[in-house]
Amino acid sequence: MADSFAPADPARHLGAGSPAARALGCWLPRLAVYGLPTALILAPLAAFLLTGFWSMADGRVVHDFTLANYAAFLAQPSYIRVFLGTLQLAGIVAAIGLVFGYIIAYLIWRLEGRIRYFMLLFSVIPLAMNYIVKIYAMRGILGYNGFLNWALVSTGILDAPSKLFIFNQTAVMITMAVIYLPYAILPIFLSLERIPPSLAAASADLGARPGQTFRTVVLPLSLPGSIVGGLFVMVLALGDFLTPQMVGGNQGFTFGRAIWSQFGMAFNWPFGAALAVVLLLAVAAVIGLAALVSRHARVK
Repeated sequence: MADSFAPADPARHLGAGSPAARALGCWLPRLAVYGLPTALILAPLAAFLLTGFWSMADGRVVHDFTLANYAAFLAQPSYIRVFLGTLQLAGIVAAIGLVFGYIIAYLIWRLEGRIRYFMLLFSVIPLAMNYIVKIYAMRGILGYNGFLNWALVSTGILDAPSKLFIFNQTAVMITMAVIYLPYAILPIFLSLERIPPSLAAASADLGARPGQTFRTVVLPLSLPGSIVGGLFVMVLALGDFLTPQMVGGNQGFTFGRAIWSQFGMAFNWPFGAALAVVLLLAVAAVIGLAALVSRHARVK
Protein backbone atom coordinates (compact mmCIF):
# COMPACT_ATOMS: atom_id res chain seq x y z
CA MET A 1 0.00 0.00 0.00
CA ALA A 2 2.85 2.33 0.80
CA ASP A 3 4.22 1.97 -2.70
CA SER A 4 0.89 2.95 -4.22
CA PHE A 5 1.00 6.36 -2.52
CA ALA A 6 4.64 7.07 -3.45
CA PRO A 7 5.15 10.20 -5.61
CA ALA A 8 5.54 9.64 -9.31
CA ASP A 9 9.09 9.48 -10.57
CA PRO A 10 9.83 12.58 -12.75
CA ALA A 11 12.33 10.57 -14.74
CA ARG A 12 9.46 8.49 -16.10
CA HIS A 13 7.96 11.60 -17.73
CA LEU A 14 11.34 12.79 -19.07
CA GLY A 15 12.69 9.42 -20.04
CA ALA A 16 14.96 8.97 -23.00
CA GLY A 17 12.07 7.88 -25.19
CA SER A 18 9.36 10.25 -23.93
CA PRO A 19 7.97 13.01 -26.19
CA ALA A 20 9.11 15.73 -23.76
CA ALA A 21 12.68 14.47 -23.81
CA ARG A 22 12.68 14.23 -27.61
CA ALA A 23 11.30 17.75 -27.92
CA LEU A 24 13.87 19.06 -25.45
CA GLY A 25 16.69 17.27 -27.27
CA CYS A 26 15.46 18.75 -30.54
CA TRP A 27 15.18 22.36 -29.34
CA LEU A 28 18.36 22.61 -27.28
CA PRO A 29 20.74 22.28 -30.29
CA ARG A 30 18.64 24.78 -32.20
CA LEU A 31 18.79 27.27 -29.37
CA ALA A 32 22.54 26.80 -29.13
CA VAL A 33 23.10 27.14 -32.88
CA TYR A 34 20.65 29.97 -33.64
CA GLY A 35 19.78 31.58 -30.34
CA LEU A 36 23.27 32.29 -29.01
CA PRO A 37 24.66 33.95 -32.16
CA THR A 38 21.44 35.95 -32.53
CA ALA A 39 21.69 37.17 -28.95
CA LEU A 40 25.37 38.08 -29.39
CA ILE A 41 24.49 40.14 -32.46
CA LEU A 42 21.32 41.79 -31.22
CA ALA A 43 22.52 42.58 -27.69
CA PRO A 44 25.26 45.07 -28.78
CA LEU A 45 22.87 46.66 -31.28
CA ALA A 46 20.22 47.04 -28.61
CA ALA A 47 22.81 48.52 -26.24
CA PHE A 48 23.89 51.08 -28.85
CA LEU A 49 20.28 51.95 -29.61
CA LEU A 50 19.50 52.43 -25.94
CA THR A 51 22.68 54.39 -25.19
CA GLY A 52 21.86 56.79 -28.02
CA PHE A 53 18.84 58.00 -26.04
CA TRP A 54 20.91 58.87 -22.94
CA SER A 55 22.95 62.01 -22.31
CA MET A 56 26.11 63.25 -20.60
CA ALA A 57 26.22 65.58 -17.61
CA ASP A 58 29.32 66.44 -15.56
CA GLY A 59 31.27 63.63 -17.20
CA ARG A 60 28.66 61.01 -16.31
CA VAL A 61 26.04 59.21 -18.33
CA VAL A 62 22.49 60.25 -17.43
CA HIS A 63 20.11 57.35 -17.95
CA ASP A 64 17.13 59.50 -18.91
CA PHE A 65 15.35 59.17 -22.22
CA THR A 66 16.15 62.06 -24.56
CA LEU A 67 16.38 62.84 -28.26
CA ALA A 68 19.03 65.48 -27.73
CA ASN A 69 21.80 63.46 -29.40
CA TYR A 70 19.86 63.03 -32.64
CA ALA A 71 18.75 66.67 -32.49
CA ALA A 72 22.39 67.71 -32.08
CA PHE A 73 23.36 65.67 -35.14
CA LEU A 74 20.64 67.26 -37.26
CA ALA A 75 21.41 70.74 -35.92
CA GLN A 76 25.11 70.66 -36.83
CA PRO A 77 25.71 71.07 -40.58
CA SER A 78 29.29 69.85 -40.18
CA TYR A 79 28.17 66.38 -39.13
CA ILE A 80 25.60 66.19 -41.91
CA ARG A 81 28.23 67.33 -44.41
CA VAL A 82 30.67 64.68 -43.21
CA PHE A 83 27.93 62.05 -43.29
CA LEU A 84 26.93 62.86 -46.87
CA GLY A 85 30.59 63.05 -47.90
CA THR A 86 31.20 59.60 -46.42
CA LEU A 87 28.22 58.21 -48.33
CA GLN A 88 29.63 59.69 -51.53
CA LEU A 89 33.10 58.34 -50.80
CA ALA A 90 31.77 54.86 -50.04
CA GLY A 91 29.70 54.93 -53.22
CA ILE A 92 32.74 55.82 -55.33
CA VAL A 93 34.82 53.10 -53.66
CA ALA A 94 32.01 50.60 -54.28
CA ALA A 95 31.79 51.62 -57.95
CA ILE A 96 35.56 51.23 -58.39
CA GLY A 97 35.52 47.87 -56.64
CA LEU A 98 32.57 46.72 -58.73
CA VAL A 99 34.14 47.66 -62.06
CA PHE A 100 37.63 46.29 -61.41
CA GLY A 101 36.28 43.37 -59.38
CA TYR A 102 34.04 42.32 -62.25
CA ILE A 103 36.84 42.59 -64.79
CA ILE A 104 39.21 40.51 -62.66
CA ALA A 105 36.52 37.95 -61.74
CA TYR A 106 35.47 37.62 -65.39
CA LEU A 107 39.03 37.11 -66.61
CA ILE A 108 39.60 34.47 -63.93
CA TRP A 109 36.30 32.77 -64.81
CA ARG A 110 37.34 32.52 -68.46
CA LEU A 111 40.43 30.53 -67.55
CA GLU A 112 40.47 26.74 -67.90
CA GLY A 113 41.50 24.01 -65.48
CA ARG A 114 43.30 24.45 -62.19
CA ILE A 115 44.79 27.79 -63.15
CA ARG A 116 41.33 29.32 -62.67
CA TYR A 117 41.17 28.47 -58.98
CA PHE A 118 44.85 29.23 -58.46
CA MET A 119 44.29 32.76 -59.78
CA LEU A 120 41.16 33.09 -57.66
CA LEU A 121 43.15 32.11 -54.58
CA PHE A 122 45.89 34.54 -55.57
CA SER A 123 43.35 37.38 -55.91
CA VAL A 124 41.86 36.85 -52.44
CA ILE A 125 45.14 36.23 -50.59
CA PRO A 126 45.13 39.87 -49.33
CA LEU A 127 42.12 38.94 -47.18
CA ALA A 128 44.47 36.87 -45.02
CA MET A 129 46.88 39.77 -44.52
CA ASN A 130 46.77 42.06 -41.52
CA TYR A 131 44.71 45.20 -42.15
CA ILE A 132 47.31 47.53 -40.66
CA VAL A 133 50.03 46.02 -42.83
CA LYS A 134 47.96 46.66 -45.95
CA ILE A 135 47.40 50.29 -44.97
CA TYR A 136 51.11 50.84 -44.38
CA ALA A 137 51.84 49.19 -47.72
CA MET A 138 49.47 51.63 -49.42
CA ARG A 139 51.15 54.53 -47.61
CA GLY A 140 54.47 53.35 -49.01
CA ILE A 141 52.99 53.28 -52.51
CA LEU A 142 51.12 56.59 -52.38
CA GLY A 143 53.60 58.59 -50.32
CA TYR A 144 55.61 61.56 -51.50
CA ASN A 145 58.64 59.31 -52.02
CA GLY A 146 56.52 56.26 -52.76
CA PHE A 147 56.38 53.93 -55.73
CA LEU A 148 53.55 55.76 -57.51
CA ASN A 149 55.32 59.11 -57.52
CA TRP A 150 58.58 57.42 -58.57
CA ALA A 151 56.82 55.74 -61.51
CA LEU A 152 55.10 58.95 -62.62
CA VAL A 153 58.34 60.95 -62.44
CA SER A 154 60.34 58.23 -64.17
CA THR A 155 57.91 58.07 -67.08
CA GLY A 156 57.88 61.86 -67.43
CA ILE A 157 54.22 62.28 -66.50
CA LEU A 158 55.22 64.45 -63.52
CA ASP A 159 58.24 66.72 -63.23
CA ALA A 160 58.46 66.27 -59.45
CA PRO A 161 56.78 64.08 -56.80
CA SER A 162 53.27 65.17 -55.92
CA LYS A 163 51.41 65.24 -52.63
CA LEU A 164 48.14 64.58 -54.42
CA PHE A 165 48.08 60.91 -53.45
CA ILE A 166 48.60 61.08 -49.70
CA PHE A 167 46.84 62.66 -46.70
CA ASN A 168 43.64 63.63 -48.52
CA GLN A 169 40.35 62.13 -49.67
CA THR A 170 41.97 60.83 -52.85
CA ALA A 171 44.38 58.75 -50.80
CA VAL A 172 41.48 57.40 -48.72
CA MET A 173 39.52 56.50 -51.83
CA ILE A 174 42.44 54.71 -53.53
CA THR A 175 43.44 52.85 -50.38
CA MET A 176 39.90 51.66 -49.65
CA ALA A 177 39.36 50.61 -53.27
CA VAL A 178 42.52 48.51 -53.27
CA ILE A 179 42.04 46.96 -49.83
CA TYR A 180 38.38 46.07 -50.35
CA LEU A 181 38.74 44.85 -53.94
CA PRO A 182 38.89 41.12 -52.98
CA TYR A 183 35.51 41.48 -51.26
CA ALA A 184 34.05 42.33 -54.67
CA ILE A 185 35.96 39.73 -56.67
CA LEU A 186 34.83 36.68 -54.69
CA PRO A 187 31.01 37.05 -54.86
CA ILE A 188 31.17 38.11 -58.51
CA PHE A 189 33.25 35.06 -59.39
CA LEU A 190 30.88 32.76 -57.49
CA SER A 191 27.98 34.27 -59.41
CA LEU A 192 29.75 33.70 -62.72
CA GLU A 193 30.68 30.17 -61.66
CA ARG A 194 26.99 29.28 -61.27
CA ILE A 195 26.20 30.12 -64.91
CA PRO A 196 25.78 26.85 -66.86
CA PRO A 197 28.24 26.67 -69.76
CA SER A 198 25.43 25.33 -71.93
CA LEU A 199 23.72 28.74 -71.92
CA ALA A 200 26.70 30.47 -73.49
CA ALA A 201 27.07 27.59 -75.97
CA ALA A 202 23.39 27.82 -76.89
CA SER A 203 23.71 31.56 -77.40
CA ALA A 204 26.66 31.02 -79.74
CA ASP A 205 24.77 28.31 -81.64
CA LEU A 206 21.93 30.75 -82.20
CA GLY A 207 24.35 33.16 -83.87
CA ALA A 208 25.04 35.57 -81.04
CA ARG A 209 28.44 37.22 -80.98
CA PRO A 210 30.60 37.07 -77.83
CA GLY A 211 29.61 40.63 -76.92
CA GLN A 212 25.92 39.84 -77.36
CA THR A 213 26.26 36.68 -75.27
CA PHE A 214 27.90 38.69 -72.52
CA ARG A 215 25.20 41.39 -72.53
CA THR A 216 22.20 39.08 -72.75
CA VAL A 217 23.35 36.00 -70.82
CA VAL A 218 26.43 36.47 -68.65
CA LEU A 219 25.83 39.98 -67.32
CA PRO A 220 22.18 39.51 -66.25
CA LEU A 221 22.89 36.17 -64.55
CA SER A 222 25.92 37.57 -62.71
CA LEU A 223 24.12 40.73 -61.59
CA PRO A 224 23.08 39.38 -58.13
CA GLY A 225 26.69 38.51 -57.27
CA SER A 226 27.83 41.89 -58.58
CA ILE A 227 25.32 43.67 -56.35
CA VAL A 228 26.52 41.66 -53.35
CA GLY A 229 30.15 42.48 -54.14
CA GLY A 230 29.46 46.19 -54.47
CA LEU A 231 27.39 46.07 -51.30
CA PHE A 232 30.20 44.43 -49.33
CA VAL A 233 32.64 47.11 -50.43
CA MET A 234 30.30 50.00 -49.70
CA VAL A 235 29.30 48.78 -46.23
CA LEU A 236 32.93 48.22 -45.25
CA ALA A 237 33.92 51.64 -46.58
CA LEU A 238 31.10 53.35 -44.68
CA GLY A 239 32.28 52.10 -41.31
CA ASP A 240 36.02 52.38 -41.87
CA PHE A 241 37.71 54.86 -39.56
CA LEU A 242 41.28 53.57 -39.53
CA THR A 243 42.08 54.07 -43.22
CA PRO A 244 41.01 57.76 -43.24
CA GLN A 245 43.05 58.34 -40.10
CA MET A 246 46.25 56.73 -41.42
CA VAL A 247 46.27 57.91 -45.04
CA GLY A 248 43.77 60.79 -45.03
CA GLY A 249 45.30 63.14 -42.51
CA ASN A 250 43.28 66.22 -41.63
CA GLN A 251 41.53 66.19 -45.01
CA GLY A 252 40.44 62.56 -44.71
CA PHE A 253 37.81 63.08 -42.02
CA THR A 254 34.90 60.64 -42.41
CA PHE A 255 31.82 59.75 -40.42
CA GLY A 256 33.58 56.69 -39.01
CA ARG A 257 36.27 58.95 -37.57
CA ALA A 258 33.57 61.18 -36.10
CA ILE A 259 32.07 58.20 -34.29
CA TRP A 260 35.48 57.02 -33.12
CA SER A 261 36.32 60.49 -31.78
CA GLN A 262 33.21 60.50 -29.60
CA PHE A 263 34.20 57.20 -28.01
CA GLY A 264 37.97 57.62 -27.97
CA MET A 265 38.60 61.32 -27.30
CA ALA A 266 35.43 63.17 -26.36
CA PHE A 267 34.18 60.33 -24.12
CA ASN A 268 30.63 61.20 -25.13
CA TRP A 269 29.35 57.67 -25.55
CA PRO A 270 25.64 58.56 -25.92
CA PHE A 271 26.35 60.94 -28.80
CA GLY A 272 28.74 58.43 -30.37
CA ALA A 273 26.08 55.72 -30.07
CA ALA A 274 23.55 58.01 -31.73
CA LEU A 275 25.95 58.61 -34.62
CA ALA A 276 26.52 54.86 -34.87
CA VAL A 277 22.76 54.31 -35.09
CA VAL A 278 22.55 56.88 -37.88
CA LEU A 279 25.27 54.99 -39.75
CA LEU A 280 23.48 51.70 -39.08
CA LEU A 281 20.28 53.10 -40.57
CA ALA A 282 22.23 54.24 -43.63
CA VAL A 283 23.71 50.75 -44.04
CA ALA A 284 20.25 49.19 -43.67
CA ALA A 285 18.92 51.57 -46.33
CA VAL A 286 21.74 50.65 -48.70
CA ILE A 287 21.12 46.93 -48.14
CA GLY A 288 17.39 47.40 -48.70
CA LEU A 289 18.00 49.34 -51.92
CA ALA A 290 20.37 46.64 -53.14
CA ALA A 291 17.76 43.98 -52.37
CA LEU A 292 15.15 45.88 -54.39
CA VAL A 293 17.53 46.25 -57.34
CA SER A 294 18.42 42.55 -57.19
CA ARG A 295 14.76 41.53 -57.01
CA HIS A 296 13.88 43.81 -59.92
CA ALA A 297 16.73 42.32 -61.96
CA ARG A 298 15.51 38.77 -61.26
CA VAL A 299 11.98 39.64 -62.33
CA LYS A 300 13.30 40.89 -65.65
